[in-house]
Amino acid sequence: MIFVGGSVVDPAAETEAGGDLLMALLEHPVLVSSSQSFKAIPERKLSVSEGSKQSKCVYVFQREYATVDPALVDLVGTDEATTCVGVVIRNRKSGMISVAHMDSPDVVDVGLTQMLSLVLNHSSASELDVVHLIGGFDDSSSKASHKTRSKRWEKMDGYSLPLCIKIIDTLQRSQENFYIQTLCVLGHNTRRDSEGNAYPIFNGFVAETSSGRIIPASFNRTLRCPEEIVRRIRVSVAYEDPSWKGRLLETYDTQNDQFKIAPCIWTSYQVRIAMKLQHLSDSEILNTCSTSPSAEAPDFIYNLRRVLGLPDSSTTLEGYLFYEAASSIQEDRRRRRLGKIHAGFFRVDLPRSG
Repeated sequence: MIFVGGSVVDPAAETEAGGDLLMALLEHPVLVSSSQSFKAIPERKLSVSEGSKQSKCVYVFQREYATVDPALVDLVGTDEATTCVGVVIRNRKSGMISVAHMDSPDVVDVGLTQMLSLVLNHSSASELDVVHLIGGFDDSSSKASHKTRSKRWEKMDGYSLPLCIKIIDTLQRSQENFYIQTLCVLGHNTRRDSEGNAYPIFNGFVAETSSGRIIPASFNRTLRCPEEIVRRIRVSVAYEDPSWKGRLLETYDTQNDQFKIAPCIWTSYQVRIAMKLQHLSDSEILNTCSTSPSAEAPDFIYNLRRVLGLPDSSTTLEGYLFYEAASSIQEDRRRRRLGKIHAGFFRVDLPRSG
């Protein structure tokens, strides 16, 4: 069940003529105000810093989630979201925080269950879960007025809206109590240029685990680790791997404070597609592979080409990769310089940001 401002949200009571729950929430004065406050916060640019006090950070890629203990991790966040939605669930009593980067309605039901598995404290249901939803800009081509309600949804295309509807619907149907504090999605996270083209205002955020504060953020590639390329490949593999169907990708082991990257393999079909994509121009790749070509970050093509270049020689991860706070992140960098990206047991510090 969903609460806003301490009260249960009744969609019929929030609109003159009724309407769906998502629209009621988007127009709720408390959430409109919180979106405005969130957008007023300067975006934080995060990277690995040398020679300064650093914070321990867990980065979440597309279709991944991570649940962190504030006693072990300082920051957790994600970026690169256009039509995806970043979801934060925090237990107000224990401080446990789970962050997910959801990219499809198909992963919402099981994904929220995965997130809650370590966040829930069944002995204190009243202390449950503060929720923040950020991302999913209005990518619809619909010209309908924002004030038009349920009928607008029927005609609206795009990727963001179905995902937002599914998340809200699943939270509402849950037996748990969810206190939504931030709903910066769709129109609240959309800016337009002089020609009316839509773009997301923010593509990411970071959560400060000690306070639960959510800040707009972008991450330098130095913090999108460990095993950035392998984790990007897992996203494409997950679509055809039945063991990951409908699930978020598990990357971080909360109890052991350790990254655990599951084995994956390209299918022969995926290898053929990757080979074909390698020969396309940047604009062709952008329009083929992106749900929002005009809104992607400048490094979108660069990152995708790095992934597409792997099927020639490194299409398989046969065993788990483990990373834990034991030695130094420099060891991960040294292995990369030597080109050793393969299955095994390696230990490095969780990345720290300045």
